[in-house]
Amino acid sequence: MPRPRLVFAGTPEFAVPALDVARSEADVLAVLTQPDRPAGRGRSLRPGPVKRRALDFGIPVLQPERLTRESDRAALLELDPDLLVTAAYGLLLPAAVLDWPKQGCWNLHASLLPRWRGASPIQQAIRAGDERTGISLMQMDSGLDTGPVRIQAELAIGPEETAAELHDRLAALAADLLRDALARRAHGTLPEPVAQNDAEATHAPRILKEDAHIDWTADDATVARHIHAYNPWPVAFTELVDQPIRIFRARPVELDVGAAAPGQLLTGRGAPDELRVACGRGALSLLELQAPGKRRMSVADWLNARPEWRG
Repeated sequence: MPRPRLVFAGTPEFAVPALDVARSEADVLAVLTQPDRPAGRGRSLRPGPVKRRALDFGIPVLQPERLTRESDRAALLELDPDLLVTAAYGLLLPAAVLDWPKQGCWNLHASLLPRWRGASPIQQAIRAGDERTGISLMQMDSGLDTGPVRIQAELAIGPEETAAELHDRLAALAADLLRDALARRAHGTLPEPVAQNDAEATHAPRILKEDAHIDWTADDATVARHIHAYNPWPVAFTELVDQPIRIFRARPVELDVGAAAPGQLLTGRGAPDELRVACGRGALSLLELQAPGKRRMSVADWLNARPEWRG
């Protein structure tokens, strides 16, 4: 079978490795990505990672604000691809686009569907304490991550893995899975899509900044997963000693907190080089944190700058 002609749709860094594979294994007619967004202190418009990589490759880029109007998708529908491959594009595709490629639309989704349909599958898998996650290549339909699945690839989630770390491993896995799928397509061995079991579906809604606020009444393991799930964005936040701080990493510790209230800083306790905080059950040792307007730092650097916190 000849190399497929495809359009690639994606926006953030997660999709860049898959675009690299698409370019090496297929003829990429164009890249569909979201419009440039304001960024930085000057709020100037900046292209996303996928657009930057496409321009490096000399691939035409299409950036409609939305795809619901015929005028928005006119340039796209002039192309004649075999496939549309999406990875974290960020916009729902209307029926006119889903029905347009000869062999439909594939989506690389960062979960083992039907678990964690939606915008934040990586974060929700960590928060829930899932031991495994992966990438699903599905044949898209009009729903949100509801299409039948062709192939999946799994990996284990590390006990202290952050969303940033898991993101990078899943991005590489998505690229590998796309390479495998294109090879199977070429040899006529790509599995037929299998419908998802909707009764087993869980949902991963879009994250808001306020979601990252720490609830210290939860147990230590739950709070640690919360902190790791929101690293690198929006970053878990709280107040300690009447000071707002952001926490990037933490570890549960075996400690009898006695009558300490959840969220109370536990000074001393035989560990002067640690910052420990009481939870609803157990305690956390903070490993990496940040004060407003300051750099992100290790707990050792934090305590060196604030010896009064040692107790």
